[in-house]
Amino acid sequence: MILQSIRFNAIVLAVFALVTAIILASTDTLTRDRIADSERKAAQRKLLEIIPIERHDNDLLMDVQPIPERFWTKLGLKKGGDIHIARSDGQPIAAIIPALTPDGYSGNIAMIIGINFDGTIAGVRVTEHRETPGLGDKVDLKKSDWILDFNGKSLVNPDKSGWDVKKNGGAYDQFTGATITPRAVIHQIAKTLEYFTEDSERLLIEAAKSKNSPEQIGSLEPMRIETNNE
Repeated sequence: MILQSIRFNAIVLAVFALVTAIILASTDTLTRDRIADSERKAAQRKLLEIIPIERHDNDLLMDVQPIPERFWTKLGLKKGGDIHIARSDGQPIAAIIPALTPDGYSGNIAMIIGINFDGTIAGVRVTEHRETPGLGDKVDLKKSDWILDFNGKSLVNPDKSGWDVKKNGGAYDQFTGATITPRAVIHQIAKTLEYFTEDSERLLIEAAKSKNSPEQIGSLEPMRIETNNE
């Protein structure tokens, strides 16, 4: 009788452990899928802030070109990354380029920089920083519209000397009590424009070889972005 009871309890425990494992595995799978979907939508929203859906008809997340290693240093990247290509009717119209400056007041400032294929800036967004709240954090669009001042600019507008804060004779405002942060961002945007000048021809050639398929284009979600200009 005791042996039967022990065997029964062992079976119950085994079944319980199996059911628990199945539930945990299912929950992990569902959670992982939801997290991946949330991350994809967040990344897509950032890209669409720079190249709104009215300007392109491809999937910005899917249409990418790897950054050649020889350009990593200029873009401040240690592990490379992908450039997102925006197209209209199959033709490349802009590239969204990741870049990072280590020269922020509190360390690295990561950003994405959209550049039209005519060499003008489509938009810039800071994606990660640890700058001082109320001072350097004004590079974030949620805190200030300062980052919008780069829209439409290029290496010739302003000229080379203009790519600095006004305190140093440049064309861009610094922040009250904070010069290091905006200067770091400005300098990295200029370096990214220089990179694009060097690599745009290759990008166009590679982009022409890898046009999005109809399936990829059809997968684009018709999202709208509300820009925070506070």
